[in-house]
Amino acid sequence: MTPSFLRATSRRRFLQYLAGSPLLASPSLAAYGMEAPSKLPDPMIWAPPGSAGLIERPKDAINVFDFEPVARKNVPPAHFGYMASGIDDEVTLRANREDFLKFQLMPHRLNDVSKVDTGIELFGTRYDSPIFVCPTGANQFFHPEGELAVARAARSGNHLQILSTSSNYSVDDVTKARGAPVWFQLYASPSWEVAQALIKRADGAGCPVLMVTVDRVAGRNQETLFRLMKSDTRDCSGCHDRSSFASRALRRHNYDGIDLTGIKGSGESSNLNWDTVKRMRDITRMKIMLKGIVTAEDAELAAQNGIDGILVSNHGGRGEDNGRSTIDALPEIVAAVKGRMVIVVDSGFRRGTDAVKALAMGARRSESDGPICGASVRSARKAWSGCWRSSAPKRERPCNNAARARSKTSIRASCGGRLEGANHHCGPMGRANARPITGSAKQSRKPGKCWIASSLALLAMTVI
Repeated sequence: MTPSFLRATSRRRFLQYLAGSPLLASPSLAAYGMEAPSKLPDPMIWAPPGSAGLIERPKDAINVFDFEPVARKNVPPAHFGYMASGIDDEVTLRANREDFLKFQLMPHRLNDVSKVDTGIELFGTRYDSPIFVCPTGANQFFHPEGELAVARAARSGNHLQILSTSSNYSVDDVTKARGAPVWFQLYASPSWEVAQALIKRADGAGCPVLMVTVDRVAGRNQETLFRLMKSDTRDCSGCHDRSSFASRALRRHNYDGIDLTGIKGSGESSNLNWDTVKRMRDITRMKIMLKGIVTAEDAELAAQNGIDGILVSNHGGRGEDNGRSTIDALPEIVAAVKGRMVIVVDSGFRRGTDAVKALAMGARRSESDGPICGASVRSARKAWSGCWRSSAPKRERPCNNAARARSKTSIRASCGGRLEGANHHCGPMGRANARPITGSAKQSRKPGKCWIASSLALLAMTVI
């Protein structure tokens, strides 16, 4: 047993002891104390997260992690469990966060980043940030206005929103609230007729991109959710009729008017294959992306099949517990794609430097996958903005040059020409004397905001 492991174990036990003390009682501290190794840098022990109590307003948050204990307090146990749970031992869920430690940014100094443009263009549409809202289903679990509130928050910052098939509100209503087209995430179901009807609905709403989820082919063993459900004393039968898939879909209005007879279970697409995707291509004018690609082999097949882009995703560790993080899979996928299609990534993003690392590796955008699904929020837009601001201050920008760069090229240059990893060497990334691309003379209105929204899409609604 290594000395470093012993130190981590001792520290973890000490933090667990502190967490049990009435003087330092804090759910945040308890959670941090159970990590192995501990997430607490040494100085943090003097002011651990949660030691000052729960935040009362979004603007009081110092970072995105301050929102989770508040969500746990305000959200019914079963709903919180649905949002927070992984699969089986939740190895993949934890790996999504921990594996960012494998990679280090190599800052390159004396680059003028006083005037920057963090915008990005995808499929002909420009967005103000390379961070966007990941598709999450049933947002009314967490806020009365569900996806409409998310859409208004995304609209305020001109951020791309991807809408889930399982949205409580229809793609037409969400598009109106967003004030611009949204992308549509498709759960194809085992029925081609159902998939076809959903695709036509998204096409009719003006969605430019169809994002087909390919990693949900069976049920899932969400043990944290199941345990929290037992502690939920509400009568849930009024809202959750699980007698059939059609009954479950009554509150999910993308399914309105579609015959769901014969769809069993949760409607997983266990029969989805490459031929199915080709059939989708034949009936839609939308660009097609695949969500759930985690290997170079599948990325190569996607390119060969003419797919327009892929989302490197493991469903936030909620689809299967394969143990591999998306940030660990990203370099080999970028190498396999060789610039032939758009690559975006989600799962585990919580810090600005997380997004910088992904962009430096070659991803075009980072997705917010964990922090936007909360509940009992007085104002989802305020929660979103507060969550965003909490990650933006100067103390959150250890690699300012990279975090304020406009594109992958400038990130590579401003990070010192390379990004190194414990098990990966991504090779040279630009010349040491390369100058960052500054774009327009317009300075970012909210410093650093563009990098942290990836964690904020889901917790932004979960809070106050």
